[in-house]
Parts: sequence; C-alpha cells; structure tokens
Amino acid sequence: MKSKEDFIYRAEKADKEDILKHFRSYFRTDEKLIYFDGNSLGMMPLKSEQVALYLISHQWGERLIRGWNDNWWDMPIRVSQKISILIGCDSDEVIVCDSTSVNLYKLVSAALNIQKGRKKIISDDLNFPSDLYVIQGIINNLDEGHILDLVESANGIDIEYNKLFQKIDNNTAVVVLSYVSFRSAFMYDMKKVTEYAHSHGALVIWDLSHATGAVNIDLGSSDADMAVGCTYKYLNGGPGSPAFLYVNRKIQDSVVSPIWAWLGEKNPFEFSLDYRASVGARKYMTGSPNILSLCTLEPSLDILIEAGMDNIRAKSLSLASFLLELYHAFLEPLGFCLGSPERESERGSHISLKHEEGYRICKALIDDKLGNYVIIPDFRPPDNIRLGFAPLYNRFDEVYRAVLEIENIVKERLYESYDLKADSVT
Repeated sequence: MKSKEDFIYRAEKADKEDILKHFRSYFRTDEKLIYFDGNSLGMMPLKSEQVALYLISHQWGERLIRGWNDNWWDMPIRVSQKISILIGCDSDEVIVCDSTSVNLYKLVSAALNIQKGRKKIISDDLNFPSDLYVIQGIINNLDEGHILDLVESANGIDIEYNKLFQKIDNNTAVVVLSYVSFRSAFMYDMKKVTEYAHSHGALVIWDLSHATGAVNIDLGSSDADMAVGCTYKYLNGGPGSPAFLYVNRKIQDSVVSPIWAWLGEKNPFEFSLDYRASVGARKYMTGSPNILSLCTLEPSLDILIEAGMDNIRAKSLSLASFLLELYHAFLEPLGFCLGSPERESERGSHISLKHEEGYRICKALIDDKLGNYVIIPDFRPPDNIRLGFAPLYNRFDEVYRAVLEIENIVKERLYESYDLKADSVT
C-alpha cells in the first residue's frame, strides 16, 4: 500500500505540472474551500462579475432600451456560436434559450409529431427524473397511446447496451437519454446508440447537462438528431442561467417547435399577426432572452474554449484516476463502494462514492466548524456522495485532502453529530 506521503508528493507534482493550473486564477476561489460541486453549480468567473456589474450600471442603468441595439439583441446568437464549439456542431444548429425542461418539451413533442404512428418512447432509470417528468406530461397531454418504456440498470451504475437495444424496435419514436448520468456518471457511446436507433427508424434526443464543458462531445460526427443541455454546471453560467438546444440541420425543416412565439418568428419587429418560423435553430426561441444570465455565461465559454476540451477532459480523467487510487487505499476498507464506472471511457467528470451514512458524511464535510477546510460535494439518494471535477479550478491536492477528511470523519464517527433531516437542496 502506498503511503500518504507518496500521495502528497504525487499531488504536488501533478499540480505543478498541470498545464491548466493558471485557469484557477480566472475564478473566485477560497483557499479554505474545496469545491467538488461544479457538476451542480460551477464557480463564478471573475470576468462574469465584472460584465454583470457593467451591464447593470451602464448598459441597463444608463442606456436602458438602447441596450438592445448596442449589444443585447445578437447576444443569444453569439453565445450559441461559442456553445457549438464545445458540443461539436455548426453554429446554426444550436440556440441558447429557456430552460432544459422547456427545451426538452419542445424537442420530444416535435419528435413525436415527426414519428406519427410510432408509440414507444425509450429511456432508462438512470436518466434525470425531470426529463422523465417532461415525457410523462407530454404523453398525458397528447393522450394518443404513447408509452414510456424504461431500461433498468442492473447495478444502479450503468446500462447494458443489449438491454437498451432490445427495447428499440420499429414502433420506437424517440430514444431520450442522458449522455452522462447525473447519479453515477455513466457515459454512453453516443455514436453507437444513435446508429442503432437510426437503424430502426427512431430518433435520439441527448441530455448533455452533466457533460457539456467536462467531456468531449461531437454531435456532428455522431449524427445526433437533437440534444438539450444546461449552462450552470460545468459551463459556469450562474444559477438558473439559460439552457440550450440542438437540432441536426438534416431534420430542421421537419422539426417544428410546439411553442410558436415572438423570438422564433422570422421578423419579430414586423409584428405580423401570422407566425412565420425563422431559419436554423433560432426558430426554437420563445420569449425575450435573459440578458443578465447570458452576460455572465459568455466569459466562462471563452475560458473553456481557450483551455480546450481535450485538455479539460485529460485533466478530468487524471483527477478521477487519482481519486480512485485514494479510494481503494483509504475508503474502500471503511465500507465505501464505488458508485461510478471504473472504466474511464464510460464515465463523465464526477465520481460517486456510496456509503450508508453518505448524507451525514456530506453534512460533516460542509461544516465550517469541522476540519481545516470546507469541502463541498453533493449527495444523491440513496447513498451517493458525488465528487464533481471541474478541471479549470480543481487541483490534485484538493482530491487528496478531501479523501483524508472523509477517512477521518468515518474513522472517528464524526458524522454521528449530524441529524438525518435533509436540507431543502442537497
């Protein structure tokens, strides 16, 4: 067994050699805080604070309505172009707007309209529950005999491809999956799944929320049909920042949004009484864009593009590999189990560690009165402690220190000082 001194040495060496280390200074950080929750809410870029203050004080405060012509009107298109670089598609195939759930509603509804006569919607029980709620609501509203058929995970960690493919047949309208699972970080082979679905005439919608900005995504080469994603996790857009949607150019003429609204109109300022859809992805917009959130999102996209997704993914895998070594050395002997795939090609950018006292361990980690650091992971029922790696600001020494703190909390049974009552947000 490697000594703790060996792990300390390796962490310090890795941080020193890290080609992305300077990007940490781009974010508001606290040396007493170890933040492994960027997969829920990313850290704030310093420039986001600057542009938000400028927008409030000058663009909105002084320019008022003139701000639309100064800078705001084209902001959604400009931001969407930057997102397209991170997800591997053309700029006219993606648009930033609304929320992930609203965008998923648009795309699932549109897919079912295209796939008349097909009644099956396939997903899995690792998918984010909100996605399933949206699908259930659409089925209920349409009342046309559609069914949602879920593939069950045998272990709560991954999905067997043969079980998924057995579900997909000539009655399947659309397959709706999270590219990276929110609980276990299981990551699908996007091209493999898309090709199989297409061979049976089905469409595929990917939820990229737990993937964008952390793993390589190439919607174009995967021939993906449609996708949605949020921007407040690894894209660091800020709480509630707008989502995005993608529609492959090959099917854009067929995909009709169920919500016809002002910003999706061909020429909104003609104020025509009859709707005429705009071209490209812009036709899937609805109401006025959230300019405050878009302005805080854009600086982070610039940082991600500068860093490069290949570099970000490489560091993410290195951080996870280091954690897994520490887990096997110090946490597995204490009763922890791994809640994520070991194989890195099947895993996103977070690791789930399972323990029956997972929730109270998380509470102890977050407590600023315990230990030398405030350590923020998050908890997902029933027993998952999620450690999300955001390579732009997370360091190897943070991984080491977090594992040692978890070890101490469990060995000393410090979690017993905390009750089981759940906070409103976990």
